[in-house]
Amino acid sequence: MKIPDGMSFEEAAAVPEAFLTAFLNTVELGHLQSGEHVLIHAGASGVGTAAIQIAKELGATSIVTAGSAEKLDRCLALGANYTVNYKEEDFSKKVQAITNGNGVQLILDFIGASYWDANIKSIGIDGRWILIGVLGGQQLANVNLGAFLQKRIQFIGSSLRSTSKSFKSELTRKFEAFSNEKFANGKLAPIIDRVYEWQDVAAAHQYMEENRNIGKIVLKVE
Repeated sequence: MKIPDGMSFEEAAAVPEAFLTAFLNTVELGHLQSGEHVLIHAGASGVGTAAIQIAKELGATSIVTAGSAEKLDRCLALGANYTVNYKEEDFSKKVQAITNGNGVQLILDFIGASYWDANIKSIGIDGRWILIGVLGGQQLANVNLGAFLQKRIQFIGSSLRSTSKSFKSELTRKFEAFSNEKFANGKLAPIIDRVYEWQDVAAAHQYMEENRNIGKIVLKVE
């Protein structure tokens, strides 16, 4: 990708693969449309902050989960319509209230097992549920598949890294067409929490493991 005009190398480094992953799962796989509701987990992550912005540009209503008031405030500033602190409340109850009991049309799920039941309650009829990560575990016991039939749920496993070079190239071209003007006019922006010198990579990893970052952590190579 060509670095958009006016964007620094540090900012450009925070675009892939966060924005490409968000674009893949909201637009290409998720088929998110204007007027639909999307539930975005891990909203303060690199992919989460990108997905919030893309959902806003598509005209969708986003419901975002994160684990602190600071992270939720930042998500709102990026364009999230509703936020839920997953440490303090059941996000599925808030989803039901926001959608008048209809549920969301799309879930971007980075968590997996620990959110399974609440995601089932949150998704609407003919909803698309895209599993992007398993931060909350990958093993499930006593799964009731009946809800998938009753709600006609589409469940999609998604991993950008394992796709072919040709797929990645085509996805990049599509994202460039979608984003170039939006990066130029500020409707899309890479979100950077901290920039470390590359020699400080251990400190960068420690900061990330503490789950304190909002957006991306970038290593700078002189």
